Amino acid sequence: MLNRRFLRTKVYQALYAHEQSAGGSAARNEKELLLGVARTYDLYVHLLMIFGELRRAAENRIEERKAKRLPTQEDLAPDRRFADDPYLVLLSESRSLLAEAEQRKVGWVGEMHLMAQLYKQVESSPQYKAFMSADQVTEAMQRTLLVDLFVEHIAQSEHLHEHVEARSIHWLEDLDLACAMVKRLLEHMNLQAMDLDLQELGADAAEEKAFVTTLYRETIGNKAQDEALIAERAKNWEADRIALSDMLLMRMALTEVRSFEQIPVKVTLNEYIEIAKAYSTPKSKSFINGILDKLFAEMKADGTIRKVGRGLLEN
Repeated sequence: MLNRRFLRTKVYQALYAHEQSAGGSAARNEKELLLGVARTYDLYVHLLMIFGELRRAAENRIEERKAKRLPTQEDLAPDRRFADDPYLVLLSESRSLLAEAEQRKVGWVGEMHLMAQLYKQVESSPQYKAFMSADQVTEAMQRTLLVDLFVEHIAQSEHLHEHVEARSIHWLEDLDLACAMVKRLLEHMNLQAMDLDLQELGADAAEEKAFVTTLYRETIGNKAQDEALIAERAKNWEADRIALSDMLLMRMALTEVRSFEQIPVKVTLNEYIEIAKAYSTPKSKSFINGILDKLFAEMKADGTIRKVGRGLLEN
């Protein structure tokens, strides 16, 4: 399942668009919300396909050196340490990844120039040079190499960012999240497995959709009552004078504590404060924290908040 903060952010963006549309179609915005989540998975698969292209570039470089007019002994007997890295092989030969890429219609056909640029960055990196010159390499070194190359060079590449922006402005917005998903997969790859574990691509799709749609729909449905609750606790502030971003985040938080029994109250509070740092005003953090603290305390006291599981109410 995608990171919950990402899903909350996606719902916030959809709610903001709904408010800005002045009574526009909530159903249409919800459809776009779900499409946005799917697009992030597309980008995730697209980025994972880079590793197969890098291995192909390494193989091509080896063959080019062999085909020189006057090849050296090193050209004729090249070091295949990178091309044969077992993690790179697993990524490049993964049937499940190839199937996902085909289904989602993503890949790097026609992007040979970009792949050559990325491979050049990889080959000139200190991590690659240290790996290739080491007396011997361990499995941990093989895994770490790919993580470091991706985080420090591939994900930071201006050429990659330009490509992503050209493909989709939505992809550019979600690039950081998709890169974090790739990093997590690289860190947890298992060489004993027959294929990549791509559970993120669907095992929790139903739960994910339920979280997103419930949070979106019930935040809209509870608008009048929740705005009244918030205005009552915001001294000297009428509801229409509270920043839209702050109001939306507090409404979402109220919906979440009522609707999701297994999410601790403290988690909900902390998550919306963190989102406020990125999407609201500098003073929003303390404002939202103060209002929600009051409301959550009252809701615990009157039984409006019901949590399942030991310690969830207080934690």
